[in-house]
Amino acid sequence: MPSDEQRDLISLRKCVLVIIDGPIKSQKFDLGRKKITRIGKKNDNDIMITDQTVSRAHLEIEATADSYLLRDLNSTNGTFINGIRVKEAFLSPGDVITVGNTKLEYQAFEEKVQMEPSKNSFFGEMVGKSKKMRQIFGILERISPTLATVIIEGETGTGKELVARAIHNNSLRKDKPFIVFDCSAVASNLIESELFGHMKGSFTGAIKDRKGAFEMATTGTIFLDEIGELSIDLQPKLLRALEQREIKKVGSTQPVQLDVRVICATNRNLKKEVEEGRFREDLYYRLSVVKIQLPPLRQRNDDIPLIIEKLLSTARYNKKPDGTYYATRIEDDAIRLLQRYQWPGNIRELNNILERAVSFSENGIVNGQHMQFIFSEIDHRTDDSKTVTTTGVDSNMPFKEAKQKVLESFEKDYLVELLQKNKNNVSKAAREAKIDRKHLRNLLIKYGILDSQTPEDDEE
Repeated sequence: MPSDEQRDLISLRKCVLVIIDGPIKSQKFDLGRKKITRIGKKNDNDIMITDQTVSRAHLEIEATADSYLLRDLNSTNGTFINGIRVKEAFLSPGDVITVGNTKLEYQAFEEKVQMEPSKNSFFGEMVGKSKKMRQIFGILERISPTLATVIIEGETGTGKELVARAIHNNSLRKDKPFIVFDCSAVASNLIESELFGHMKGSFTGAIKDRKGAFEMATTGTIFLDEIGELSIDLQPKLLRALEQREIKKVGSTQPVQLDVRVICATNRNLKKEVEEGRFREDLYYRLSVVKIQLPPLRQRNDDIPLIIEKLLSTARYNKKPDGTYYATRIEDDAIRLLQRYQWPGNIRELNNILERAVSFSENGIVNGQHMQFIFSEIDHRTDDSKTVTTTGVDSNMPFKEAKQKVLESFEKDYLVELLQKNKNNVSKAAREAKIDRKHLRNLLIKYGILDSQTPEDDEE
């Protein structure tokens, strides 16, 4: 298994049919060449099978946004998937299709793509002149206008949501809704309701009908952030929604049709999660039509000057009331310091440091001495935090579990203090913490600080 630093930058899902039994055994056919691939005995089919038990026009396979749909064309002897006769069905990797005396296996695998770098040093709100980023811009320019499902992998703070927004804003759906759903921020007992909606009275606290994230995103794009945090028992429900392109609200038997593009993000290696049994292979297959691995900032330090320029021109903390800027230049000695730093928090951390640096600027200039002082403060805080974060750590637990336990403990303590400080006013607390009010409410419910039955209107 390659390390995160070595994983392929861009990979596309490739799907093929391999004839494993029959007259033309071992032949392989690429399904990515056409929207619809027709199979039969007649010589004008895309895949011609010289088998007398196969109909002239036996079946067709249609490429959808995230899978392939097999459709029998009223053949004489029928079409079977894994021994079961079907009229229409979505294919999954490893499926064996039987037509007459011929068997075809459907195979899917990830193919590394060497993209020609874009000539542009930007895409959406992202900037970068490094080869890695321009290769990513190149694939984004190609896939954004399509309906392809995308997984964005990368460390925390690398800008995964910026990529998702850029894809949406450069698609034919740019004037339609873009709905963000953070899978890590919702309590497990509420996630189905938040995703798919619920009917009034379907559970305690359901005081009115409510649309879920999928329905709110209809005709647009849904961005499922931290998809790797979705519990294994909830993954089949998401898979069913993607397969059937419909959902059922909690408490309802009526299906709601979906017309939505799906983009996902995670800071985990989902392929590894599949291998270790924490993420369903069939769901991963559905989502990974296009997979993009965002490089960490330490691997693209040549981009730092461009990123600084972008942040300082757009950040509210650098704008005076009259519209002019507090800081207009970062001197070379300061930039060299920034380029030598390892950036564990990536661009999010760079933005936080720039906000601090702006407050030190003199005559619109941030110099190396300002940066040295800020980095010395970081080193001091890091030394202090080592004492705090290792307290109560159980070294007998696996690393991931121990880390998650410390993180949850911190989040709960922070949220309790935040809410107390703001006299239980969720809106004020959200503004102070600089996070979305709904996201904060979900976190409060997740940690049992707020009752899920508390009406939202009572929190103001």
